[in-house]
Amino acid sequence: MAKVLVIGASGQIGKQATGKLLEAGHHVVAPVRSPEKLDDFENDNLVVKEQDLEKDFSEHFEGADCVVFVAGSGGNSGDDKTLLIDLWAARNAANYAKAANTPKFVMVSSIGAGDPDAVSSSIKPYLVAKHMADEHLMNSGVPYIILRPGTLLNEPGTHLVSTDMPDNQDDAVIPREDVATAIVEAVNRSDTSNVTTYLFKGDTPISKIFE
Repeated sequence: MAKVLVIGASGQIGKQATGKLLEAGHHVVAPVRSPEKLDDFENDNLVVKEQDLEKDFSEHFEGADCVVFVAGSGGNSGDDKTLLIDLWAARNAANYAKAANTPKFVMVSSIGAGDPDAVSSSIKPYLVAKHMADEHLMNSGVPYIILRPGTLLNEPGTHLVSTDMPDNQDDAVIPREDVATAIVEAVNRSDTSNVTTYLFKGDTPISKIFE
């Protein structure tokens, strides 16, 4: 199975994705600021390392078959942390992946990252950061899969999604668990072509969206 570097493994989506990757038999390396947040995992295939993403974290990329970037500054932080984590750490991760010849990079972005100017909201700085991080990855030369989920829900996943933008904004939602499942499917995908896709509640099995 693959050696997967999960950046942001202690976050709400990242922790679920880490668990699902381990269940699938992958080896996971998880550089996190607070290692104790992963203490409830007991799995020999998990290596947890203390790491501040505002510092150099290039050492973790050696030998990785896939990088998953699901780190975020969090809704309670200011624009400075959004800039440093959601943009700059993501930018650095793409550069480190390029230098390490990493075969695949899975980026968890956001629904509005494609066109932040189309969104009139207080989260526009976050969307701009996500947009610039996505653009940098696209231009890096690293094979990528960019996931742009809708508004995130704390409810059980259905394993069913839609990749089409819904007409009704209220339908532009998805459980965090389904995003985590999509990450695993992206890691497992054998096709090396680049993909950028939206993720919303729908009726298509997640296993089918990368076929």
